[in-house]
Amino acid sequence: MNKSSISLALLLALSLTACVDDGDDGTQGVDGTDGVSGTNGIDGVSNFVTRTDVITSNANIAYAAYADSLISVQTMRDTLATFIAQPTEANFSSAKKSWLASREPYGQTEVYRFRAGPIDAVLADGTMGEDGDGPEGRINAWPLGEAIIDYVAVEVDGDSGPENAANALSGNVIANTADYPIIDAQTIQSVSEFGEDERNVTIGYHAIEFLLWGQDLNEDSSGSGDRDSSGGQRPVTDFSIALGECTSGDVAVTDDICARRGDYLLAVTDVLIADLAIIASAWEPSAGVHYNAFIAGGDQSLAKILEGMGRLSYGELAGERINISLKTDSQEDEHSCFSDNTHRDIFLNAKGVQNSFNASYTRIDGEQIEGASIYDLMVVEGEHELANNLRASLEATMAAAAVIDTKAKTGTPFDVLIQQGINQPNVVAVIDTLVNQTNYIEQAIVALGVTTNDLRQDTEEPIGG
Repeated sequence: MNKSSISLALLLALSLTACVDDGDDGTQGVDGTDGVSGTNGIDGVSNFVTRTDVITSNANIAYAAYADSLISVQTMRDTLATFIAQPTEANFSSAKKSWLASREPYGQTEVYRFRAGPIDAVLADGTMGEDGDGPEGRINAWPLGEAIIDYVAVEVDGDSGPENAANALSGNVIANTADYPIIDAQTIQSVSEFGEDERNVTIGYHAIEFLLWGQDLNEDSSGSGDRDSSGGQRPVTDFSIALGECTSGDVAVTDDICARRGDYLLAVTDVLIADLAIIASAWEPSAGVHYNAFIAGGDQSLAKILEGMGRLSYGELAGERINISLKTDSQEDEHSCFSDNTHRDIFLNAKGVQNSFNASYTRIDGEQIEGASIYDLMVVEGEHELANNLRASLEATMAAAAVIDTKAKTGTPFDVLIQQGINQPNVVAVIDTLVNQTNYIEQAIVALGVTTNDLRQDTEEPIGG
């Protein structure tokens, strides 16, 4: 096992680890080995697991996941810098792989939204503001206003433009050397949500994705108009610094455009690093501006954990990220539409919910972080059957998401699955399991006697049966 890079305070907080293996009736773990109340059940679940233990475990795992997100983007930044300096096909491939790797830990942090935590409320100076003040919109917002960043096709899936044309810039930032002579972090942040339109996103993970892959406009070879199994096909010559080799797609352009594209790529990554660093710092055990207050929050913090799980499950993931794409059959409504990595977004978001329930997370270096879980708490408080039902529903979701993941890895990505007559039932299955697990999360909220906001408020589209 790798050495821990987490502070001593984190390790101490994680010393309470529950290994759960419930008995046939789901009640073991409440009684001692003689069948009466004891300090430890025969499956190792302590009778003394408290709500504070569960909240502490959740906070420690949040820190680990955000720390991993920061580390992986810093690693990506180094890979991108190498590619910009030497824009070879091999370095281009490495750059794309580094972006895909950076999404793995971050996808599991989405469960920490919807609870006025650092992702939604921390300010640029590191202090906590109000819900909505945080950097989430700068980090993972989509769809992207790609025409503000770089060249695009005239239409995508029949849409006349991927952002609000009424608020579009004259040209794009990379090509507009007159209005934007220098491309740096300040420049790209100044045009994000241009015209006060939240669709005009120009920063975050998906801006990097677009600059690496370009738009996914590919159709299969049959001429049917169906999509093929590949993502965007931006050529490496879009970053060429060799004299006379620079392109924008299949069009030759002046050499400075490729240099500016590289400037944008590094600047947007620097902004992402800065935002992730603030969030990780806020969750830092003992010292973080949010960490201690969250642990001291008692039932309010427990409620926030469950609310984040439920709202991500229903409105954001089942609704906005899957159901809308399915109904519209549009790549513009697909989360990672340039790289065709949406299957991982779905799987990892669902995994984050399961992580919160099980109080378990595997770090990018392989270290396993575990602690007192909601499952443990429900068993200790006598909700054995509901605990097992919720656990089973989360496992069913992961099984359904694994099908989507496998199909993408074997040649049928999400944007193909959502087409009529392909494998839409596989997508519907994920939606159905997410709705089902939300039902059980709502029951757990009632059983544990905490109060949350409506778990189904984040989508206007009806979903599920």
